Amino acid sequence: MSIPIATVCVLSLISLLLWRVVRSFIVKSPLSAIPGPQATSWWKGNFSQVFNSVSGWEFHRNLVRNYGGIARLTMLFGPQDEQLYVADPLALHHIIVKDQYVYEETAMFLTSNHLYFGKSLFSTIGDEHRRARKILNPVFSIKHMRDLLQIFYPICHQLREILINEVRGGNEIVDVMKWMSRAALEYVGQGGLGYTFNAFDETIGNQYSDTMKLLGPINARLFLHRQLLPYAVKVGTPVFRRKLLEMSPFEIVKTAMRVSDIVTKCASDILQEKIQGMDEEDLIHKPVGHGNDIMSVLLRANAEANEEDRMPESELLGHMGSFIFAGHDTTTSALCRILHELAHHPEAQSKLREEVIASRKKHGDMDYDTLMGLPYLDAVCRETLRLFPPVPQLNRTTRKDVVLPLLWPIKSADEKTEIKQIPIKSNTNVIISVIGANTNKRVWGDDAEEWKPERWMQPLPESATKVRLPGIYSSTMTFLGGGRACIGFKFAEMEMKMTLTILLEKLVFEPGPDIFWAMNFISSPVLNKPGDMATLQLPLKLSLVEE
Repeated sequence: MSIPIATVCVLSLISLLLWRVVRSFIVKSPLSAIPGPQATSWWKGNFSQVFNSVSGWEFHRNLVRNYGGIARLTMLFGPQDEQLYVADPLALHHIIVKDQYVYEETAMFLTSNHLYFGKSLFSTIGDEHRRARKILNPVFSIKHMRDLLQIFYPICHQLREILINEVRGGNEIVDVMKWMSRAALEYVGQGGLGYTFNAFDETIGNQYSDTMKLLGPINARLFLHRQLLPYAVKVGTPVFRRKLLEMSPFEIVKTAMRVSDIVTKCASDILQEKIQGMDEEDLIHKPVGHGNDIMSVLLRANAEANEEDRMPESELLGHMGSFIFAGHDTTTSALCRILHELAHHPEAQSKLREEVIASRKKHGDMDYDTLMGLPYLDAVCRETLRLFPPVPQLNRTTRKDVVLPLLWPIKSADEKTEIKQIPIKSNTNVIISVIGANTNKRVWGDDAEEWKPERWMQPLPESATKVRLPGIYSSTMTFLGGGRACIGFKFAEMEMKMTLTILLEKLVFEPGPDIFWAMNFISSPVLNKPGDMATLQLPLKLSLVEE
């Protein structure tokens, strides 16, 4: 009697995982000398604490408070999956700058993004990634950001009119997240692709935009399933693997497959339309983007690139999908956080409004340099992104044995030895603690966990300037650094600042019903705990500025 091949594959995966568990009791962990919190489960370790959407915030802060810049965590399947939690500045510098090609993205991250988008910045490492950055970096230059302002301002004015009409229509409490999400999608659509999703028109459906909004919640629910992806993609042919997915007993897996299909099909249609427009030399006359959007600039840059650097259409497609996904949810989260903090700090909101009104009276819709030069606006954005990074943590895997030096030596788990550097074996997972580095009191001072925009209006404490975290934005880790730094951070910064100047000129934001910020891959405001992404909302009380 033959055994179905699907059963064989599943049993093989289970056997592999069981071997990892058994091996953990035979082989001593190379990280055993590093102190860390007690595991809460023999098979999940600290996993449920690290990725807990409710209590995760406090767990991460306690890791830095109790263990400094380095801690050992036990993750899935026992001690065999021990990982390093890193907030030490020197260690971070080695991970993301000096030895960045040793500490690469995890297999789970690369595989899942390749399945969703194909080849892109999110699914490649090494030479492939460097080649793509070589073409993409100039596309996101400040020169091109200046050109995008003419695209952004009409979107932002439309957003403001919608919110004003909500207030005038008697809706005192408004779900701000709903409209920030739609605005962010339209920014990335028109500014990124030269394409409108008609995001503000609730009567018009857009399959692509509706599907992209599902990716974040789906990824959150699929986190455990995604741990198996690096093994699953090695089983059989692509056609066979697709059949396995279609037979999956988990509906969320089938939903993810449908989402991937829709993203690929819709993105391909948009890209073909743009390529056809360029072939007809009519792109600059099209109403959306005016030829200044990121994708139009990229297509021109790609056409002029050397043969060995030029990207095929399939790769352009991958960059397109990943850019929308990365630029939508993170910017929505950041904008919502800023408005939430301003609502709970009315003095700061009033001070920022005064600055905005004075500048808009003089300049109207500000140019890039004027917008970026508003000091208190800059301070509010920096402080919110420091204290509340949209992505609180990131993961890396070592590609070979390496030694990680520490700025702050630690005591060994038995407290007998001082550890100044840590030998790390190949294939060890490392957690980059963005939230830990950004709120470490040894760097930022005793008020590191407080929201104080004024800290950026004066010289930072000597500890912050002396240590200098290796991030590309304001010495924070929010947009990371090195070769995998957020390529669109200037795009996002301009988008946030422009939105705030237009909204605060006419609208006042006050606290609404209580919400909770869920600590998922991208932090999000939810009405109900435990933050399962089912009640994504940020209700705030809105009123008009008195003339």
